[in-house]
Amino acid sequence: MLIVDAHEDLAWNMLTFGRDYLHSAVETRRRERETQVPALNGDAMLGWPDYQAGGVGLVFATLFASPMRRCTGDWDKLCYEDGRGAGKLYRDQIDLYNRLTDDHPDKFRLVHNASDLDGVLRAWEASPVIDETGEVQRGNPVGLVLLMEGADAVSDPGELDEWWERGLRLIGPAWVGTRYTGGTLEPGPLTGPGHALLERMGELGFGLDLSHMDEAAVFQALDDYRGVLFATHSNAQALLKGDESNRHLSDAVIRGILEREGVIGINFYNAYLKPGWSRSRGREEVTIEHLAAQIDYICQMAGDARHVGLGSDFDGGLGLQSVPAGIDTVADLKKLAPHLAQKGYSDQDCAAISGGNWITILRRILR
Repeated sequence: MLIVDAHEDLAWNMLTFGRDYLHSAVETRRRERETQVPALNGDAMLGWPDYQAGGVGLVFATLFASPMRRCTGDWDKLCYEDGRGAGKLYRDQIDLYNRLTDDHPDKFRLVHNASDLDGVLRAWEASPVIDETGEVQRGNPVGLVLLMEGADAVSDPGELDEWWERGLRLIGPAWVGTRYTGGTLEPGPLTGPGHALLERMGELGFGLDLSHMDEAAVFQALDDYRGVLFATHSNAQALLKGDESNRHLSDAVIRGILEREGVIGINFYNAYLKPGWSRSRGREEVTIEHLAAQIDYICQMAGDARHVGLGSDFDGGLGLQSVPAGIDTVADLKKLAPHLAQKGYSDQDCAAISGGNWITILRRILR
């Protein structure tokens, strides 16, 4: 049962904190123990040995930077003043992914087309071999599909051809608001350039990530975007009573995504699983059952298990201190399946939720 995680901020962490994802999360924690990183971003959740231990074979790897108005301190290195600055930061991240995969093709591979995807899936037909000490004796390459989070880096919709040539396949126009759309904490509809962006994205075949887009913009996208759409790391508002943030998905939005045969990746951030949670309260009060409840809610709305997946957002500000009890590293994504089985989900359903649904989405995009 191959697992797909639809949202991980790998490049941001590598450039901001110098994290080396060839190492296990435990090794990264050891290296950072006497630094400020755990206080700033939490203890690491990701590493190649952990992908192997958990059967996580495919990741949507983000390009991400913050607008300067959201910069949180000198440590927050990847911040931009304008679109030109964003473009440089995001291109630097693509270059970083290229170096990672060129230098370590046995461990990471970029997925640009259907052939690349099939190659990764074939490699994972054989299970990794891990000895009793936890050392990986034989592993498989983790596929990386590039996802742009926040489209300020695209100076003009006509520039999208270049981004496609560079390997970008998925775009989320918002993080906070951008020149193209309202976003988290900064509401608003699609702008004129936003409509043009989506039109050109559809012509080229990009996948559209609705996560972080304000609801007004999402409804416009659901009406107008002709390409494949989804939400990589968003949760159902209905299970978050009292949290009125525009970060979550209303039932109307969920229905719209279902009608378009989209997939919703469940976010593992405790504050998006239990309203009012904060890191100071400790993570024990949020459990894997909260994740299973989010998955079940969407499946019940859909009437099947074909429209939900995983989008952990690990290491994107979500360190060990901010995820449900029972989850230690990305290897523990596999712990969800038994909880779903207890709710009556079949092995086939669990396989679809764990990764199959995202693979179906990618087959509609990659060519």
